[in-house]
Amino acid sequence: DKMIIFDKKIKMDIATRKISFVQRFLQLSNEESIRKLEKILYSEIKDKEHFSPMTMDEFNEMIDKSEYDHKNGNVIDANDLLKQIDEW
Repeated sequence: DKMIIFDKKIKMDIATRKISFVQRFLQLSNEESIRKLEKILYSEIKDKEHFSPMTMDEFNEMIDKSEYDHKNGNVIDANDLLKQIDEW
């Protein structure tokens, strides 16, 4: 599995970067890699008191929406996204 490295020359807006990151994150299967990313994320959350985990219902809704989007082709492969960005 190839890892996408974002070159500083590639200019992406924050929303696009988040989507691309999440797509790559969802493909991870190495628990240690996930643990490291979680540690970075939690260390970046400055005011942890305002952080509230989602409920199981919210989590299940998110999964349902993701599955619906995938089933209906409302997704883009990270490599295709990078190709589109190159055309901007």
